[in-house]
Amino acid sequence: MTTTTTDPAQERLRRWRLVLGGDAADGTGHALSGQDAAVDGALSALYGKGDGPQEGRERAAGLGASAPSVARWLGDIRTYFPSSVVQVMQRDAIDRLGLSTLLLEPEMLEAVEADVHLVGTLLSLGRAMPETTRETARAVVRKVVEDLEERLATRTRSTLTGALDRSARTDRPRHHDIDWNRTIAANLKHYLPEYRTVVPERLIGHGRASRSVRKEIVLCVDQSGSMAASVVHASVFGAVLASMRSISTRLVVFDTAVVDLTDQLDDPVDVLFGTRLGGGTDINRALAYCQSRITRPAETVVVLISDLYEGGIRDEMLKRVAAMKASGVQFVALLALSDEGAPAYDREHAAALAGLGAPAFACTPDLFPEVMAAAIEKRPLPIPDAA
Repeated sequence: MTTTTTDPAQERLRRWRLVLGGDAADGTGHALSGQDAAVDGALSALYGKGDGPQEGRERAAGLGASAPSVARWLGDIRTYFPSSVVQVMQRDAIDRLGLSTLLLEPEMLEAVEADVHLVGTLLSLGRAMPETTRETARAVVRKVVEDLEERLATRTRSTLTGALDRSARTDRPRHHDIDWNRTIAANLKHYLPEYRTVVPERLIGHGRASRSVRKEIVLCVDQSGSMAASVVHASVFGAVLASMRSISTRLVVFDTAVVDLTDQLDDPVDVLFGTRLGGGTDINRALAYCQSRITRPAETVVVLISDLYEGGIRDEMLKRVAAMKASGVQFVALLALSDEGAPAYDREHAAALAGLGAPAFACTPDLFPEVMAAAIEKRPLPIPDAA
């Protein structure tokens, strides 16, 4: 925490001085000392304008070109700011000051605060990453993945298990498959007071299919550079879905080429390092591949995660979506699977998909289980109001 003063007027000046950054025009006339000066130095290293000396010391933007100076700065901001602010400042440092190349050094990776955006940056570096850094990078990615799995896995499994049970409900169950609670609730009007019992006119239960694969889910994920956070979340959800015996899960990533990563779903870290962020986009080719792998259309959910900037054949893409839906496939189009909301996207293509009965919208990781449950049960999707 920064130091404070008991004088309200001085405290206001101190806060304004930290906000304005000490440029000649800040007008506060307030000097900083102690931890306040250290906090100001950490902020000005990233956001300063380099206008020359202020209050007896040089104020210039920039963290220097060496990993040690950046590592010290990373340590400083982790001391002075909460984790959520640290992650924002790291992102800004990478974007504003071009620090991506420094992330190729193990010492730097050990110093950063790991989050989804950092994982996206590491994946975009791809083959440029030297072998000496690769293991450290995998450790950083694994930490983020494990944190996401811990947050999302339990709710996803419970939500989808309930949806699978409801979708497999039958009115002619075998004795051991009868759901007595639902059966009694559905037959209360047949209660016989003289016998103090309910005569079930209709039995409700689950079929034997509950012990086998009931639904097939295809995640078709755009790996162009703008979709980095979505790729990370989709890989985690793919691994969670693949762990459910009642669901057969396929994960396909694409740019202008199509890569099937289904065999690696037991470890989402392997999945992520199998992606290649950046490049063009050919949605039509990716959907053609997914369509060719569908064997039970009425029991299949295809989830396209893309900003819909199509570099392939637009009309063919839309025809494929229409054909899949006509065959019984539940088609879901997500503009993003992240906490940031919808990125820039092709509105014409989104409108065309909506015209086919497949509205495109951004989805947060917390909402994704509900979206999948609705698709499994073939009911309207819970589209956010802001979509």
